[in-house]
Amino acid sequence: MIPNKKPAPQGPRTDERLAKRVAEMVPCSRREAEQYIEGGWVSVNGQVVEEPMFRVSTQKVAIDRDASLMELVDVTLLLHKPPGFDAMAELGDANKKIKPAQQLLSAATHAADDASGIRLLKRHFANLTAAVPLETGASGLVVFTQDWRVLRKLDEDAGVIEQEIIVEVAGEVAQSILNRLNHGLASDGYPLPPVKVSLNSASDTASKLRFAIKGSYQGLIAYLCERVGLEIMGMKRIRVGRVSMTQLQPGQWRYLQAHERF
Repeated sequence: MIPNKKPAPQGPRTDERLAKRVAEMVPCSRREAEQYIEGGWVSVNGQVVEEPMFRVSTQKVAIDRDASLMELVDVTLLLHKPPGFDAMAELGDANKKIKPAQQLLSAATHAADDASGIRLLKRHFANLTAAVPLETGASGLVVFTQDWRVLRKLDEDAGVIEQEIIVEVAGEVAQSILNRLNHGLASDGYPLPPVKVSLNSASDTASKLRFAIKGSYQGLIAYLCERVGLEIMGMKRIRVGRVSMTQLQPGQWRYLQAHERF
């Protein structure tokens, strides 16, 4: 809540930084004013402005009555990446051949049923790092985070965090092929990461297989399928560790909830 203080006297208005104006209005320190602004508590002519450097003169500046100086925490965003977007590419890499998945993160693509309770702020789209690579041609769960603890967890425990991926392949899949995949394959004499494969659904023309893999990396599933003669038609990652994509639609994202752990 805003401190119950009498605002400092104000003279004729000149062009100035929003943070300076807010510091005079509360009153508070310049850093505290920046926190109010970055927290999405300040509006200019009725529109929320989150940039402390924003210039104001005669506009009406208002501070939400529920404004808080609670620490702005780092967030983690979960995106349902459509095929064709590069999960690990940075925004500056965008060109005709590369479409960074990060460019899909915006207020417009935020899932309406996000149950996290987190107030969406512009700062949540800055300083994001992609974790747990996913093939460009695949769809599914991609993790973007500002939190170094989440990034370290996903990096250091990559070999033991299980990923769940639904792979659609052409035709029917015989039990003997499933047995080969589950028995464990090797490459040049070296064992590949263990994989659990089960039949999710099947028709005359295609089958969906559920892959559960620890220590997965890009290209592994394609290699495994090639070894047993399966033609991949599509891939979708639906879980990383204990965090599932839930009902996210392609191109939408949600916040990692406080109780969710990878």
